[in-house]
Order: sequence, then structure tokens, then C-alpha cells
Amino acid sequence: MSRVSVLVAAYNSQDYLQQCLDSLLLQTWKDIQVICVDDGSTDGTPDMLDHAAERDNRIVVKHLRQNVGQAKARNIALQMADGDYVCMLDSDDWFSADAVERAATVLDEHPETDCVLFQVEQVFQDGTVRHYPMPPFTTLSGQEAFEASLTWCIHGLYMVRTGIHKRFPFDDSSHAYSDDNTTRIHYLNAREVRQCAGVYHYRQHPDSVTHQVSVRRFDYLRANESMRKQMMKVGVEERLLDVYERERWINLIATYMFYFHNRRSLSPEDRLYGLKEMKRIWRDIETRRLPLALRLKPGYMPLRPFWAFFRMQEEAYFTLRKILKGE
Repeated sequence: MSRVSVLVAAYNSQDYLQQCLDSLLLQTWKDIQVICVDDGSTDGTPDMLDHAAERDNRIVVKHLRQNVGQAKARNIALQMADGDYVCMLDSDDWFSADAVERAATVLDEHPETDCVLFQVEQVFQDGTVRHYPMPPFTTLSGQEAFEASLTWCIHGLYMVRTGIHKRFPFDDSSHAYSDDNTTRIHYLNAREVRQCAGVYHYRQHPDSVTHQVSVRRFDYLRANESMRKQMMKVGVEERLLDVYERERWINLIATYMFYFHNRRSLSPEDRLYGLKEMKRIWRDIETRRLPLALRLKPGYMPLRPFWAFFRMQEEAYFTLRKILKGE
């Protein structure tokens, strides 16, 4: 049996952490190393981790004095990993009992496979469970998986050979979101990508980073910018840059929608920062790469070189949507 290292970055997770840890300690695959990094938590998370480590010597805990963000915390855990394979589990999520065994077995049985995707079940507060939809496949080349990940046709929750992960640690260029880029780089450098039947239960709740009203939401644009730079550095095909610029543009519009609906909940400093970030990305995106239909779509027109006109468009677009939806 191969040893598996599981990376858990935890920040103020006391309400969900026990289920996460229990799901790891009850895995059918027993030879695991659980590396927990307390990312400067201010609640009961540190004590919960220490108590778990006292009960099971497979758990290793590292405490950080201040919050550094998921990517940096996971990189600290990655440095401590000594398993043949590595996967991550967010501290508010949990694995099915056989998840690690299912993924590790695929890697053991297929020496050319470098990444194995879990099945992802999104679990909502009302008990609703939604399966993450992916096109059916048995094996993808690394290039095929990379292309599919640009638009998240396949997700980014997987187990990977440790050598690849240590060669390409988590992208920590922004406080949040940039670690998603690492998924794509792993796929691009994989020989084969497969999937397994093990389930990653992905909790959807308002306390998560992706659902909070926070200035961190603008990090998504910076993370996208980092991904584009990495794509250009490795020389991906022009058509893939076209695909990703379209994604960046759609994400910019979505970020403005977040700003439109939530600006009153942000401080004046955070609002100003958000506007500056959106303007910077608006200037940076190569709009010539966008499909003509998108460039002519109301609410999505670049309106270069006039930032004021673009903002007027967004304000009118989202005001009209709000009226039509009766919000």
C-alpha cells in the first residue's frame, strides 16, 4: 500500500472541523498522514486540532501566528508531506469512507496516471445534494484535462503524485482563489488523468471564503491574472488563451455584479480597492480575443477606452436586472 498525505488548512472552522477529521481517521485506507495547518484561527480550531493529534498519531498539526490564506497554509503542509500521493481536504468538507482508498488504488494500478479526480457532491444547508456534472471519461491526457479545467468542465478536487505537487506547489499570488491555478498546472503536467468513485463532500455555506461579502472577492481577478501569466510562460496555444480571456472577462462582469449588490457592506477603502482592481483588469484583458457576440452583448461590451462608460453600462445593466427580478 502507498502512503497518502492529506493537507488540511483550517481557519476558524470549529463548527465543521470534527466531521472533516472524523472522515479522515475512519478511512478504509489506513496508511495516511493528515497534516493540519491552523491558519491563525481565533476560535476553538487550534484546541480541536491539538486534541485530535493527541488521540491519533497520524495527525500532524502546525499552528501559524497569523492568517496567511489557504494557498500559503497548504504549501506549509505540503512541505511536510511524505506520502507517495497527496490530496487536500478543506476543513469544512469531508470524504466518503472509501475516498482515499478509491483514489490511491487507481494510482497504484495505473503507473502512467498522475491525477485522480474524486466525485464531488455539493451539500447545501437545506440538505440538498448536487452532483458536480462532468462529461463522462475514463482517461484524459494531461492536455485534455487542462483544457477542460479552463472552464471547469472538470473540477479541481483530486489526488496527485507527490512529486508533481512538490514541483508545482500552490499558487499563492493572492490571499484567496489563486490555489485553483495549481489544479490546472498539475493537469497540464500530468501524463494521464482519471477519476474514481470516492466522494468529496463539498459543503456550501455562507461562512466559506467564496460566499462571504469580503474584499477578498476581488482576489479572484488577481488569481485569474496569475493563471494567464503562467499560461503565456509555458507557451500554450493561442486558442486556449482565447478561451481563458473569455473566462477572465466573464469573471470581471461577475465581480462587478458582486460589487453592485454588496458595496454598502464594504468599507470605503475596500470599495475603492475593488474599483481599482476591476479597472486594472478591464484594461489588461485582451478584448480582441473575446467572441464578437460577447463584445456586442449588453452588459458585457468592453467600451474601451472609457472606464466611465463601462461603469455606466454595468450600473444600468445590473439595475435593470434587479428591477426585472423584483429585488
